[in-house]
Amino acid sequence: MPPDPGDTQRDLRPGRDAPGETSTTTAQPSGTITGMLLSGRYRLRTRVGSDTAAGAEFWRAEDTMLRRDVAISVLRRLAADPAGDDADPAADGESVGSTRAGEMMVRALRSGSFEHTGCARLLDVLAPGSGGMPPDVLGAAVTEWIPGKSLAEVVSDGLIKPTAVARGVAPLAAAAEAAHRRGLVLGIDHPQRVRVTPEGKVMVCFALPRPTVTPADDVRGLGAVLYVLLTSHWPLSGVDAARAGLAATERPPSGELPTPSLQRPGVPVELDTLVIGTLGPEDAPGHVHTAAAVHRLLDEVIAEDDRLALFPPEHDGVPSSPGDVWQDDDAGQAQPDPGRRRKLLTGVAVLAVAVVGVLVFLSIQFGSLLSDDGGEGPAIVVSTPPVAQQGGEPGEPAPAPAPGAVGDVVAAAGVEVYDKAGTGDNSGRVAQVIDGDGGSSWKTSTYKDQFPVFKPGIGIMVSFASPVSLAEISIESPSAGTVVQVKAAQSADDDVEEMSTIGEATLSDGTTAVSLDGGEPVAHVLVWITRLSGGGSENSSQINELEFRRTAVG
Repeated sequence: MPPDPGDTQRDLRPGRDAPGETSTTTAQPSGTITGMLLSGRYRLRTRVGSDTAAGAEFWRAEDTMLRRDVAISVLRRLAADPAGDDADPAADGESVGSTRAGEMMVRALRSGSFEHTGCARLLDVLAPGSGGMPPDVLGAAVTEWIPGKSLAEVVSDGLIKPTAVARGVAPLAAAAEAAHRRGLVLGIDHPQRVRVTPEGKVMVCFALPRPTVTPADDVRGLGAVLYVLLTSHWPLSGVDAARAGLAATERPPSGELPTPSLQRPGVPVELDTLVIGTLGPEDAPGHVHTAAAVHRLLDEVIAEDDRLALFPPEHDGVPSSPGDVWQDDDAGQAQPDPGRRRKLLTGVAVLAVAVVGVLVFLSIQFGSLLSDDGGEGPAIVVSTPPVAQQGGEPGEPAPAPAPGAVGDVVAAAGVEVYDKAGTGDNSGRVAQVIDGDGGSSWKTSTYKDQFPVFKPGIGIMVSFASPVSLAEISIESPSAGTVVQVKAAQSADDDVEEMSTIGEATLSDGTTAVSLDGGEPVAHVLVWITRLSGGGSENSSQINELEFRRTAVG
């Protein structure tokens, strides 16, 4: 990677990249360096990898016009091809001269209308020789930036549960299946072309695979991604593995690929068979030939895991997480939750008051029966503590509760992440905000900028079995500074603009009580986050528990 330009790139600093300024019209130097502006719009920020067989460099860049991160695959001319007339041999026997680069750009243009949740969307294609392009750049493709981690960063964090690997790779397999049906390829056989989102979903981030890549190579790539996430070793090119910061798979003298289950416990036989079926010889028994077959087999593994969720899983070498149904036998005793203790004491106190009330009522009724029989029976005296009167003369009835007085807790019937501008952050964990356990939680993704830069906000939509008048919501959260609006909705699919705001607050570290306008009964309530906790490029919010209380009745 070329060295950082330092002081020589002062004209390329932010604020000097608007169209029409000097820095966008000056001829670019040879090579790609940090801070360089391509086509007067895309500023290169961090080089995150390269595919030497394709002559491609992978960059995280900034779209200076829309102020957002993008991913750019840049095709570079080799030093041995200064004129760019003929294709030149590159690593792994490939050639990446002008002719081959042109083929790659044509394939990129063909994929312009292809969109899938398993791969980044193509945003722009930069032709060679256009304004603001270095002379040795043969073209570039701009795609969405996938936040999260590279494969090397993911496996460096430790082992991943096999079923989580299957769930993460399934969208990528679906994307490959859809692309192959349209005559396209994704280039999954290179480890630095894919990234893993904070939710664990594996996606293709960088475009421009070499022209010789076929659907069969994508199928092998799917198997390689499964293999590296299960074993932390890349089973294909050792050169690519080293360049990506991954360990290469060591094969025995026989040359056979070791199965994932031989390197770690708990890998289902279905995943073992699938991985070896994609990476083995094409004429071997059980070879997997298509991405559609990979997708179908992964779906079967996921469905089987869901079916067996009520049974203890086989030990897979990964400690259980707080959200798992089955916990390790040797796990330490959980720390007591002050919030749960407070709720328990409140419930016991309410129950005790109810019991005393019932006893008083029964005693009065029993005494009345004895009095009606002529007063001959023994007198029964029930001694109860006096009830404090709030104003008025002694003996006057207590006033009815004021409107909006807090009553008992209302149980939620359902909950989901409300995110019409995205795919829903950590939607699989949102049910933990109504499970009564303050030790479990739901958390947003980490955003580089505050709302509303990427989206206007994100929320939790809570539904009740029947409409209810609400007086208060308690929000337990460690994310101080989070700003929320509580909105009443007629339907869980209503737009935010159509909802009425019944409360708002800035959360503190702990439990924040928010008073609500409980005039009209509501069946759906949205806890809408308009500002995240944090600062700089690390903005996120966590909610441990939501508790709703109805309006008391007199």
